Amino acid sequence: MPRKLLKRIMPDHKEMREHPHLKKFGQRLTEPKLWHLNRRSVAGGVALGVFVGFMPILGQMFVAAALAILVRVNLPLSVMGVWITNPITMAPIYFTAYKVGAWVLEMPVSDQAFTMSWEWFTTEFLAIWQPLILGSLICGVVAALLGIILVRIIWRLMVVRSWIRRKQKNIDDC
Repeated sequence: MPRKLLKRIMPDHKEMREHPHLKKFGQRLTEPKLWHLNRRSVAGGVALGVFVGFMPILGQMFVAAALAILVRVNLPLSVMGVWITNPITMAPIYFTAYKVGAWVLEMPVSDQAFTMSWEWFTTEFLAIWQPLILGSLICGVVAALLGIILVRIIWRLMVVRSWIRRKQKNIDDC
């Protein structure tokens, strides 16, 4: 079952509760739903993390953690879900989101080069922020829905595979 695999790779919630830096959050982190490994909690955590990962904001992991606590989905998986945007994937994801937003808003796609400067931010970013945010929302929702579907399909396939193995083992034992 996928639960066994996830339990092996996820941190133990009892250790997390006792961690000196996490004790500040008090009883919020002891909520069992934040650590429970069932189909709904895992799919919700992945979807939430992937959605936040598509948002062009700072502190995505903190935002995902706060939202996971708020909506009570699997906390570690929601934090890991934001890793879909990393230094390698960030530029293609946000450029695609910008193009999707520009297409929906019927705006031309800007060919301006990116330079890390205040001048670029005050001129170019202010011209592209609307399609970028809209495209990020659209792509985030689509990716979250695909994440839910994918997790549920994989979960179901693993459960069926486990049933078949158990049934085969019972037949072999007889």
